[in-house]
Amino acid sequence: MKKIFLKTLKFFKYFIIIYFASTFFVIILYKYVNPPVTPLMIIRLAEQGFNGQTLRLKNHWVSISDMSPNLPLAVVASEDNLFMDHSGFDFESIEKAREFNKQKHGKKVRGASTISQQTAKNVFLWPQRSWLRKGLEAYFTVLIEFVWGKKRILEVYLNVIETGKGVYGVEDASQLNFEKPASKINRGEAALIAAVLPNPLRWSPSSPTPYIIGRQQWILWNMNNIGKLSY
Repeated sequence: MKKIFLKTLKFFKYFIIIYFASTFFVIILYKYVNPPVTPLMIIRLAEQGFNGQTLRLKNHWVSISDMSPNLPLAVVASEDNLFMDHSGFDFESIEKAREFNKQKHGKKVRGASTISQQTAKNVFLWPQRSWLRKGLEAYFTVLIEFVWGKKRILEVYLNVIETGKGVYGVEDASQLNFEKPASKINRGEAALIAAVLPNPLRWSPSSPTPYIIGRQQWILWNMNNIGKLSY
């Protein structure tokens, strides 16, 4: 029995070493090589196949230097106002969300994930919430902040984020909704793309609801407050 226990312990020790070494290698690789696919893309394809739908995956990568500067500014204004200042986690927002949710008797009503956390989740992890996933998300967030830096994190986020049904990244969102490349998107269009990110399967930038128009106006106001991003 003791031998089995020691072998099991040894197996888990080597598994953990290999896991962390391999993930660190991939993070370094993705600093220079664009991620070819994400877990969410695979999950969505599986869902489409299971539901008998035509498989759809649109994801054309574009460098952040080739995007309109309105796009990164809009997502920062919408999703993570302190992105350029924090080290991956917005602890003040986390505490506010915790207190708010506590008042709602334990129902999940507000999150506080930064763009860095969302990027870590989208590129390396699965979407369902659990303590394990949140722990791994924190681990990957620390590493990408340290290895990638803000500009690369934002570039990856803008290219892998779900922006519609089978659509990922701002280039395809720009082409499908406004019939122009991401490099030509104006402030209002960028704010509409950012406005639907909380639920891109429900909302569309090309046919915004009154709620989305309201979000767009708030994002435009906040874009003016931020002014310009300095990487």
